[in-house]
Amino acid sequence: MAKIKTIGLLTSGGDAPGMNAAIRAVTRSAIFSGFKVKGIYRGYRGLITDEIVEFKTQNVSNIVQHGGTILKTARCKEFTTKEGRQQAYDVMRKHDIDALVVIGGDGSLCGAREFASEFDVPVVGVPGTIDNDLYGTDHTIGYDTALNTIMWCVDRIRDTANSHERLFFIEVMGHNAGFLALNGAIASGAEAAIIPEISTEVDQLAELIQNGFRKSKNSSIVLVAESPITGGAMGLAERVRNEYPQYDVRVTILGHLQRGGSPTAQDRILASRMGAAAVDALLEGQRNVMIGDNYDEIVYVPITKAIHKNKTIDRDLVETLRRLSI
Repeated sequence: MAKIKTIGLLTSGGDAPGMNAAIRAVTRSAIFSGFKVKGIYRGYRGLITDEIVEFKTQNVSNIVQHGGTILKTARCKEFTTKEGRQQAYDVMRKHDIDALVVIGGDGSLCGAREFASEFDVPVVGVPGTIDNDLYGTDHTIGYDTALNTIMWCVDRIRDTANSHERLFFIEVMGHNAGFLALNGAIASGAEAAIIPEISTEVDQLAELIQNGFRKSKNSSIVLVAESPITGGAMGLAERVRNEYPQYDVRVTILGHLQRGGSPTAQDRILASRMGAAAVDALLEGQRNVMIGDNYDEIVYVPITKAIHKNKTIDRDLVETLRRLSI
């Protein structure tokens, strides 16, 4: 492998609190280690359209506390084509970029793996997604902040749920993963979490009702992972209206509230460690790996494994929530 002199850095896919801390860590660790850093704006789209600026230490000053990403992010259909990736590679070579650090979720890492295999480019992924659904890492950047946001919102919704004796379905993000819904339900004292990992095994709504739902409570809150598998909060509310009309049901979809806000200390620390580790990985000659957090230890996970293997829900947490909801 040719010696790396310049690292390209981009954020891609959905933004996650802590991405700026990771940008800062990659930039400063790379400069400390003697690399040049090129910031690529708007993800893979910016790599194609040549939105690239050299980053110095001052470019990443005073950003660790901010949500979102100073590099911006965008979806890019062109990058899914061979022609688009060729154009991106040509722009990369124009700027003498020798390796890429990609901060993002599964879609972003899929694009990174494809690009790396086609053009033999060293790529290191940093897991930035609130869904916490990437295999090989206990936590992803943004997950803890999103979880705290969900808890904050549910605490406030509970006030009105109690006042009106209602059943609230609160939809949270997670794509096809129930980590936010399950842990958000435990943290906020919700009565149940309806998640895709369990929906294929049992009818969670019917089970909720049959197990004595609202037996000892005048209101209830159920967190629902957004997913075609669960039917989403709107779909479940419609079922309740049709099958259990005795319940006064309401829906709140938290949506992009979960992506915003200043990152928690945990996310800032995780992002800083992972960003620095991405530079270490390149120094060690690693290629096509994702930085992971395994029992608080930094690990290197093959990108192919990170995106193709399913990260499983802890069934003990499911049982804990069931026991605490009586």
